[in-house]
Amino acid sequence: MPHDVSPYPRATREAGLRTRRALLDAAARLFAEHGVAGVSAAEIAREAGVFPSQVTYYFGSKEALFVEAACRGMLQAAREVEWAARRTRTPRTYVRACVRTALRSPALLNFVEAAVLVRRRPELAPPVRDAFARLHAEGERAVAESLAARGWQIRAEPAAEARGFWASVLGVALERAALGEAFDDRTADATVQLVLNLYTEPSRPGNGTSAHDHPHAER
Repeated sequence: MPHDVSPYPRATREAGLRTRRALLDAAARLFAEHGVAGVSAAEIAREAGVFPSQVTYYFGSKEALFVEAACRGMLQAAREVEWAARRTRTPRTYVRACVRTALRSPALLNFVEAAVLVRRRPELAPPVRDAFARLHAEGERAVAESLAARGWQIRAEPAAEARGFWASVLGVALERAALGEAFDDRTADATVQLVLNLYTEPSRPGNGTSAHDHPHAER
């Protein structure tokens, strides 16, 4: 009978979800500051306010927790990119906002590191594959919606633009990580120009002109 059903299984599931979220939140903060090698499972558990054994119980290993936290952070970064782009009015400011918001996110390097990690730990790959699929799908949707709402044109399919955008941004993040202080911002600027070259913006009804042909496109 319904009134005889114990409330404890539901309470246990909810408690488990809360613990899992706490571990992911703590891991995201610590990994962003120190990287996967610079943080122990015990430190993550202490930050989350749980027992160290719960890292293994809920995720299997510190590395698996890192991969999941990195993927979650990357998808959050993608949402921040989309939000920043909504406040722009021209293709140039749109692309620049997307690139700069993405490159400012600490989630980028963790995601790159997770993608490299799963080459050695293929059993951890499913979250990374799913994150890439969602990045591409959500990116395609965001580009299509932006084009429809603003009347811009593009020299590629929205799916190709979304894939190219994330491939370029992750490449810049990798170069920045490798070069450190020697990183040249011209690489990021080149990424803006590369993506911008796909866009056209009608200057008057029925007349499409290149987005960067507009001298006041930055306004």
